Amino acid sequence: MRETATGRTVTAQEPREIPWLSIVFGFGPMMPFVGGAALAWWLRGDAGNAVLIATALWSCAILLFLSGVRRGVSFRTEGGATLAQMMTMLGYFGTGLVALGATYLGWMTTALSVLLAAYITMPVLDAIAARRGEAPLFFARLRPVQIPLAIASLAAMLILALVSGHV
Repeated sequence: MRETATGRTVTAQEPREIPWLSIVFGFGPMMPFVGGAALAWWLRGDAGNAVLIATALWSCAILLFLSGVRRGVSFRTEGGATLAQMMTMLGYFGTGLVALGATYLGWMTTALSVLLAAYITMPVLDAIAARRGEAPLFFARLRPVQIPLAIASLAAMLILALVSGHV
C-alpha cells in the first residue's frame, strides 16, 4: 500500500479459488432457507405459516445484506464505483425492502415471488461482475452453487403459499 497527499494506492491479489471463510459464511446462511422451506412444508397450519414468514424474513435480511456486500465491493473497485455496481446494489436493496413490506402485510406470494426473482438474477449478475472486475473473482464460482439453495427453497415456499391460499 502506498499513500500520497492525494490518495492511496492499493494492490491486491484476488484468488480464483473460493476462500474457506467464504464457503462457511456463504453456505451457512443458506441453511435457514432449506430448513425453513422443509419445516414449513412439514408443519403446515399456523406453525408452518410462522416458519414460512420467518424464512421469508431471513431471505429479506440476506438479500439486504448482499446489497451491502455489493456496495462494499464497489468502494475498492479500480476507478471507483461503476453504474452497474450501484444499480445492482440498489436493485437488491429495493427488492429486499419490497419483499420485507409484502411479508409484513401478509402478502406471502408477492414477497416470495419478488425474492425468488432477485435470487434468480444473482448468480448471473455476480458472474458478470466478477468478469468485469466489479466483484471478487470467486463470486463467479461461489454463487452458481450457493444461490440455487435459496432459489429452490424460495420456489418450494412459493408453491406452499399458493396451495395454502396465501395472497
